[in-house]
Amino acid sequence: MKFAFAGIDFLGTVFDGLIEAGWTPVKLFTRPCDGIYDHNDGVVAQARRHRIPIQLSRLLPDDIERMAREHGRDLALVVAGYPWLVRGWHGRLRYALNIHPSPLPTGRGPYPLFRAIAEGYESWGVTAHVLAEQGFDTGDILAQDLFPVTPRESHESLLVKCQMAARRLALGPVGRDLPERWRRPEPQGDGSYWPRVTDADRTLDFRQDVEAVLRRVRAFGRIETIARIGENRVYVAEAEGWPEAHRHAPGTVVHRHRRQVAVAARDGYVLLTRWSPVPLSEVPHLGR
Repeated sequence: MKFAFAGIDFLGTVFDGLIEAGWTPVKLFTRPCDGIYDHNDGVVAQARRHRIPIQLSRLLPDDIERMAREHGRDLALVVAGYPWLVRGWHGRLRYALNIHPSPLPTGRGPYPLFRAIAEGYESWGVTAHVLAEQGFDTGDILAQDLFPVTPRESHESLLVKCQMAARRLALGPVGRDLPERWRRPEPQGDGSYWPRVTDADRTLDFRQDVEAVLRRVRAFGRIETIARIGENRVYVAEAEGWPEAHRHAPGTVVHRHRRQVAVAARDGYVLLTRWSPVPLSEVPHLGR
């Protein structure tokens, strides 16, 4: 089957999996990336390898009409990690689907991985669903790949699990069985929409117990949490901690050793092991 892919490296395993399943790519729709949090090097390399056109501007109904004329309406549009709502495919293409990194209908929205860890979910998953034109992540479900979440899950490990699950969907239910799945999708019903996180969501609250603070650090990982240390605001990528009775007010710096800072939490101490006074996005990077 011919397909156009709209997305970045975040779920680029879908692109790779469909090619491995025998599908033929005809076009890549991607977007500019910062090279720190977002990347598209992998999908762009795939597109160049297959000598297909690449479009960085937003995918519009005219683009869909043009693809349908050039490649036929049996073309599949596959969206994965694309920020813009895609409209105009009905009546032009037979298939249009989105791959979303949550077990829908839970976790609709731009990036649910942070909250999945912060709220202590014991299982998670990736969903392939019909691309809805009236709202993000609300279309009928075609297939899901579910997996357990460990008590010590981090943003990075959950991201890799989602990428591997997305590839399994592309190789299996989507890549091998899309026409049959398309004939019998399952409506989502009521669900939950998780908006984009704010700085408040990323801010550590040392009035909580140590485990809650560390879970939030793990939830954001290299995206960084924010901590108030005295009058300063710092950006935390890694931390450790332990429970211990004490009489310090939560948030008090109780010890410093080189770049490590121990901060009192409600029931123990949190040790900031990798942090910076400026966010990663503002640090000069070689090769940029």
